[in-house]
Amino acid sequence: MTKYIALLRGVNVGGNNIVDMKRLKATFIAAGFPDTKTYINSGNIIFSGDMDEVTAQKTCADLISETFSLSIAVLVLSREELDDTLAHAPKWWGNAPDSRHNAIFVIPPATAEEICAEIGAIKPEYEKVAHHGKLIFWSAPMATFSRTRWSTVSKRAAYQKITIRNANTVFKLAELARR
Repeated sequence: MTKYIALLRGVNVGGNNIVDMKRLKATFIAAGFPDTKTYINSGNIIFSGDMDEVTAQKTCADLISETFSLSIAVLVLSREELDDTLAHAPKWWGNAPDSRHNAIFVIPPATAEEICAEIGAIKPEYEKVAHHGKLIFWSAPMATFSRTRWSTVSKRAAYQKITIRNANTVFKLAELARR
C-alpha cells in the first residue's frame, strides 16, 4: 500500500468550491480508504491505496466530482515523493519568521520549469525561488512581499496549473503521512 497526499486546488476559498472536510473524509472511507485523514479546510487528504499515482489522482477527482459536483484539479503525490522533495528544500525555505514561505505545487502535465519560465525572472532583492520535482519553493519577507514577481501569480495563466500551501501546512502533511 502506498500512502498518498492529495491536494485539491481552489476549494473553500472565498466561498467558492465548498468541500466539507468531514464529508470528504467519509466519502474516501466509504470508497475503501479506511485510513483517510484530512488536514485543515483547504483540501488536503491523506490516504493509502494499492494503485499508481495516476489512478489515485483519477480516483480522487472522480470522488470529488460525484460527491460535491465539482470538477477541480487534484495533485496527488506519494509520501515518499513528498519526503524526497522536502529533503531537497533549500536551507532558506520555511525558516525566517518574518517571511512568507509558500510551497507551489505544480499540477501535471505542467512542470516546475514551465511555470517558472512563465512567471519570469525573480526579483532577487525581494524573493527566493527554487524547485524540485513538482514543488516550487518560494520565500519573501512580509515587508516587501507585494514587490515580488511571484506575488502576481494569481493574475497569470500559470495559476490554473498550481496549488499553493504554506510551508507549515506542507511540513504537517508530511508528518501526518508518516503516521
